Amino acid sequence: MFQIGDKIVHPMHGAGMIEDIVEEKVSGNLIQFYVFKMPISGLTLKIPTANAQMIGVRPISDAEAIEAVIKKIPCLGIDMTANWNHRYRENMERLKSGDLFEVAGVIKALMHRDSERGLSNGERKMLHNAKQILISEIVLAEDVAYSDAEARINTAMLTKETSS
Repeated sequence: MFQIGDKIVHPMHGAGMIEDIVEEKVSGNLIQFYVFKMPISGLTLKIPTANAQMIGVRPISDAEAIEAVIKKIPCLGIDMTANWNHRYRENMERLKSGDLFEVAGVIKALMHRDSERGLSNGERKMLHNAKQILISEIVLAEDVAYSDAEARINTAMLTKETSS
């Protein structure tokens, strides 16, 4: 159970903070919700407390875990199927996992594809959403400016893997 003021991550929306915990009547049943506010976009969601774990809501990563993801980005493989439908579904599943390495992998693969062939509107939107998810967590976990977090991700995405 999360508390008011906890920083959490919703796998499809990114990082934010629990502003409140409220109870509302839905179809005659009293249901408890987290009021989840995303400081970057201003989006506010109500997440049923009973479903939060199933949805994949998790505590925000610490700065050390985020640094590990950023350092690993140049080593991430770019494995994408040529079939648009399969690629989109695979990337969506990776985003839904809520795993930062998976999110970073989607960003890297889509940025690579964009530089080679361009992206469809759906994939362009997915790239934007994936970046927002990762950037929002960096901003909240490390208390840095949005532009600084975005620049770090872009730099890491464009860095070639070096053999250590």
